Amino acid sequence: MKIVPDQQRIADAQHSGQTLGRGMDFALVVLVFLGIGYGLDRWLGTRPGFMIGLTVFAVVGQFVKMYYDYTNTMEQLEAQRAEGSRSAKARSNEQAPAA
Repeated sequence: MKIVPDQQRIADAQHSGQTLGRGMDFALVVLVFLGIGYGLDRWLGTRPGFMIGLTVFAVVGQFVKMYYDYTNTMEQLEAQRAEGSRSAKARSNEQAPAA
């Protein structure tokens, strides 16, 4: 007996991987900017100005990136939904008996 994986489970697993990747991206970018800020503050003796500034910059930048990614994804899904709606309507018109 061959076991075929459920397509919904595959889609859920792929989506959770994308979410995990976004979370790691967010955390790593913030940490990198925090480290750069720490290095600049240590070099210039301005502790904690650059650390705070670059960390806030990274967090705001990540939220802006997430917003544009979300907006793009929603536009694609809306286009797919509209296309599906149009094709379903066309099929129902074709199947309707002519009077």
